[in-house]
Amino acid sequence: MFKSSYIAAIGAAVALAGFGVTPAAAQTETAPRSSEAQPSAESSTTGRIRRQNRNSRPTAPAAPTAEENLAAAQTLATSAGLTCQATEASLLPLVSGESRVYEAACASGPGYILIASTPPQSFDCVLLAATQARLAAAAAANPAAAPAAPGTTEIRCTLPRNTDVMRVMVEYAREANLPCVPNEGGPLSKQIDGDELYEVGCDGLDGYLLQKLAAGGWKATECLRVLEAAVACQFSTPAEQAATLKARFAGNAEAAACDVTRARYMGANANGSFYEAKCAADNGVIVRFNNEFAVQQVYPCEVAQRIGGGCTLTIVPPLPESTVSAPAQ
Repeated sequence: MFKSSYIAAIGAAVALAGFGVTPAAAQTETAPRSSEAQPSAESSTTGRIRRQNRNSRPTAPAAPTAEENLAAAQTLATSAGLTCQATEASLLPLVSGESRVYEAACASGPGYILIASTPPQSFDCVLLAATQARLAAAAAANPAAAPAAPGTTEIRCTLPRNTDVMRVMVEYAREANLPCVPNEGGPLSKQIDGDELYEVGCDGLDGYLLQKLAAGGWKATECLRVLEAAVACQFSTPAEQAATLKARFAGNAEAAACDVTRARYMGANANGSFYEAKCAADNGVIVRFNNEFAVQQVYPCEVAQRIGGGCTLTIVPPLPESTVSAPAQ
C-alpha cells in the first residue's frame, strides 16, 4: 500500500527568536540644591560610580567556534540515533522554542537539521529539500493558497555537501547493489508501509524504486515492474526499459531475434515472470523468465493471446478457436 508522505520538516519553517524591549525607567524630579551647597566627597564618588555603571554595557557572549558547533551537532546526532559522523556543522541563526538549531554534514549519507530539544529532533536534508520543492511548486501553482506566515523563515540545508542530492542517491544505489550506473534520482512523496521511497535513474537502462526498510537495508524494484500509477517512475524512459529487456534476450537466440523497441511487464506467478516485447519488425513476443532472468520460453504474439490477456503493444489478428490453448501460467 502506497501512502502520501509530507515530511513535517518543522513545517519547513521555524519562528525567529523575539527580543523584548524594556521601556526606559521614568525619571523623578528632585528639588533644586542651593547654589552654595557643595557635594561631599562621598556623594561625588557615588555619582562617579553611578555614571560609570550607566555607561557600561554587558559584553555579548563570544560566538561558538566551528569546533564547538561540530561537537554540539555530533552529540545531537548521536542522541537522535543517527548513523552520522559529522564532518561539518553550523549553528543556524534560528531557535525552535528555546532550542538551538544546527545543520550538520555527515561523512556518508544525507546531512541533517538538528534541534537541541528534549529529545533531540532531526530532519533529513534530502527529504527536507524534496518537501520544500513540493511546497514551492504548490505555491507557484496557487500563490493565494498558502500565504507566508509572518515572523517565520524557512530552514534549508545549505552546506555544499548537503545540497548534493545525487551524491546520496549514488550511495543508496551502491548499498542496494543496483546493476547500473545512476544518473538521476531523488526521494518520492510516497511511502510503502511507512518506509521512505526513492527513485534512481540509470544510464541507458531501466531505473529502480528503492524502499528504505525500517529494519535496515533496501528493497529494489525495477521501474518496468512497478504497476501502480501512484508511484510511476519519472527518470526511466521507454527506450531505456526496452534496452534492459533486449539485453536479457541476448542469451536466447529465439528471443534475441526480436529487436526490442518497447517493453511491458505483465506479471509473475509460480512459473516465472512474463514480459511483452514489441519488435522493430512490427511483430512481438511474450517471454517467460525464471527468477534469475534466464529466458525459459518465447511465445510469438500470434499464439500468445491467452497468456495474461495477450499482447497489447503489437496488433495481431484474433486467435482461432481451434488453436491449442497456451501453457498454464
